[in-house]
Amino acid sequence: MPEYSFSRSDFPDDFLFAAATSAYQIEGHEFGGAGRTHWDTFAKVPGNVWQGQTGAVACDHYHRWPEDLDLMAQAGLDAYRFSTSWARVMPDGVNVNAEGLDFYDRLVDGMLDRGLRPMATFYHWELPERLAERGGWRVRDTPKRFADFTEVIGRRIGDRLFAAAPVNEPWCVAWLSHYLGHHAPGLTDLAAAAKAMHYVGLAHGLSIEVLRDLGIGNLGATCNLELSIPATDSEADIAAAELYDGIYNRWFPGALMHGAYPDDVLEGLAPHLPEEWRDDMKIISQPLDWFGVNYYTGRRIKATDGPFPAHGEAAARPPLTDMGWEIHPEGLAQLLTRLAADYTKDVPIFITENGMANRDRLDREDVERIAYLDAHLEIVRRLIEQGVPVSGYTFWSLLDNYEWAFGYDKRFGLVHVDFDTQERTPKASYHALARALAR
Repeated sequence: MPEYSFSRSDFPDDFLFAAATSAYQIEGHEFGGAGRTHWDTFAKVPGNVWQGQTGAVACDHYHRWPEDLDLMAQAGLDAYRFSTSWARVMPDGVNVNAEGLDFYDRLVDGMLDRGLRPMATFYHWELPERLAERGGWRVRDTPKRFADFTEVIGRRIGDRLFAAAPVNEPWCVAWLSHYLGHHAPGLTDLAAAAKAMHYVGLAHGLSIEVLRDLGIGNLGATCNLELSIPATDSEADIAAAELYDGIYNRWFPGALMHGAYPDDVLEGLAPHLPEEWRDDMKIISQPLDWFGVNYYTGRRIKATDGPFPAHGEAAARPPLTDMGWEIHPEGLAQLLTRLAADYTKDVPIFITENGMANRDRLDREDVERIAYLDAHLEIVRRLIEQGVPVSGYTFWSLLDNYEWAFGYDKRFGLVHVDFDTQERTPKASYHALARALAR
């Protein structure tokens, strides 16, 4: 029987263990009056998403949420990091759908009934299609509309939240989606990406302002970080990896914590930023109560010919997850040590996502996932001993779910989901976790 090497007593008494999901990936977007999102449009284009799949039904969490909350409580978890869907609460991005608000009201009460602390993320990539048609994250109006959404959802459930963050993984919302083209809206336009890199940060800042005005506390941000590894020891590859690091790992922490963008990235993006971008930095960099980090891998970067940013990916080195990502737990130590030293200082850090996609079979022991999670939790334990203020760790994901451009092909869950029957079956990694947290 596979086991984790840690127990709850290896961590501080107030350390939080949580699981995470996201709205569009699990709820079932065809239910409850939710509106069309830009992801639905993106997924219709052949080649964008595996088998053209969408989150229309996903894990049917909309109807099965009591069972899913029970699974978290039975595992001994302390908190649930969930997200709200803008297009569920405001189908056109402006007008309120009462069914959507009622759903999140019930969901938060259900968490509290089970002793789970609600950790809300307000935006996890489901932009209402109507706003996408008006320019989406490339225009200044979208952050303003997001502030309106924040006020609606904050007034309804904010009094019961343990913690809240406006935007999940702003790099993905902006760069991955507007320059690399892998997520909705699927653009490969540097000027569009630069504007999105700014306006997503502005949306964060305006949302924090609204939440503070509502008296809601324990507010943070959630950024994905990824170790940038030069493909070779050549000067060109080292410089390319440094620039990749600037775009991926330094742009948003620098903006959110210091009100400044990194100079090396500005060399390429400044000509495309909105004219008034400097005036927005005070809003973007409002004080935060915690900082969330989503971490999965390291990536090998090589220099390429051509215009800015002139870098690309080199081949990953095994062992790899089913996403083709290198397993690189030491990267978490390097990134969090720098984050605390250069950006967050004494602000508590939460690991808001960490997990592994694996080719699961229910007759197997799930040893790869247990080993992956165990190695990263050992890094967290070591960082705490060294004085890095890591306050919690979140498993991605509670459930196998809709994995965006990979459809239902990639499985990150502690719990297996049969997408035909919606039957939930806890994996060995889930059962071992329950034993570890009980120790």
